[in-house]
Amino acid sequence: MGNLKLSFEINALPFYALSQKNGEKSLEIQTLDGGLSVSVKYDYDPRPLEVKGEIKRGDRVEVILLDHRIELYVNGVIMDEEWPNGNRLFCLGDIVTTEANIEINEFSDAEKVLPNVISSFENAEGWYPGNGVFVGDCMPYLRGDEYHVLYLKDRHHHRSKWGLGAHQWEHISTKDFKTWNVHPMAVPITEPWEGSICTGSWIEKNGREYLYYTVRRGKGLPAIISRSVSEDGYHFVKDKDFGFTVSDKYNKEAARDPKVVKDEEGLYHMILTTVLVKEDKGCLAHYVSKDLEKWEEAENPLYVVENSDHPECPDYFKYGGKYYLVFSLRGRARYVVSNKPFEDFKMIDNTLIPCAGVPKCAEWGGRLVFTGFKVINGYAGSLTFKAATSDESGKLLFEEL
Repeated sequence: MGNLKLSFEINALPFYALSQKNGEKSLEIQTLDGGLSVSVKYDYDPRPLEVKGEIKRGDRVEVILLDHRIELYVNGVIMDEEWPNGNRLFCLGDIVTTEANIEINEFSDAEKVLPNVISSFENAEGWYPGNGVFVGDCMPYLRGDEYHVLYLKDRHHHRSKWGLGAHQWEHISTKDFKTWNVHPMAVPITEPWEGSICTGSWIEKNGREYLYYTVRRGKGLPAIISRSVSEDGYHFVKDKDFGFTVSDKYNKEAARDPKVVKDEEGLYHMILTTVLVKEDKGCLAHYVSKDLEKWEEAENPLYVVENSDHPECPDYFKYGGKYYLVFSLRGRARYVVSNKPFEDFKMIDNTLIPCAGVPKCAEWGGRLVFTGFKVINGYAGSLTFKAATSDESGKLLFEEL
């Protein structure tokens, strides 16, 4: 299809432009009630993808059409994004009916190497990026003396890319829970077939840092367990030689949210959200590896719930001599406890985790610090935190951070 940039000025209102192919709209640009809407048609889905932004007379608009992303800029500031799949109907040279002057040029999407720290902000409780971007599922981890949070970047409250979400991993960190640094995006969508980069986890081995996640593809396709790798902890590269799907006893499309940990004997464990097909019960599948490269399925799931609810966003850690398994059912997180690693988990009284949406944790200063998100008008919202210690029985005792 080729990458294109459409550039024009809003020198009159209302503004309208249209291109058609084979009798249907391939591109439509229009203003309504002080806003600009750009709709682009693809053969993947009968519904066009749409990006929107507020505009006024005299504004300069740029629309970037890439194979895997649409970007809308007004006066050089990004206003909205979408993530397509399939073939774009609109191409260079197509006729655009409009009274305005629209420049259409080929566009080079050269990759830029960003610095380790892009910007900073103060106090993350209640924070979200703004400008139409919200915080989704969070994945905290401790790296040296820094508390890091990977989170799902969300636009349109999970409705992007025809409802697949089109989530990507953003990355922030702090040394004092006051000043936070913003790092380069950890895992972006770079291919049209990537419907969403789902929740996952971080792990380090021999100085290299690994991010494990599944890629949702939609339309009944199996989710691929994938990873990205970094030498510096800030710039991650997708490992195109790595990838697998769960076995046939599990729902392959539902597999997601891999949590990878290393046990006290050096064996790596991967815990995955999915569903047992025959039993129609939600579960946490269990895989093991000696080297992070080859993964083998354990005989039984690590945990099975009593119905078809998916135990989402699993977390696993040792704290106070106990082993904890955390998962969320319909957005509400809970935990089970064991005296042994990876077995015999028991539910004790009042095990809900009071930290809003699908929280996960990392230990900081002797306490567990859970990070989740507070909903704003649908899926995703703002960051929130809760600290915890434990008593002798293993019950977590929650307190303000």
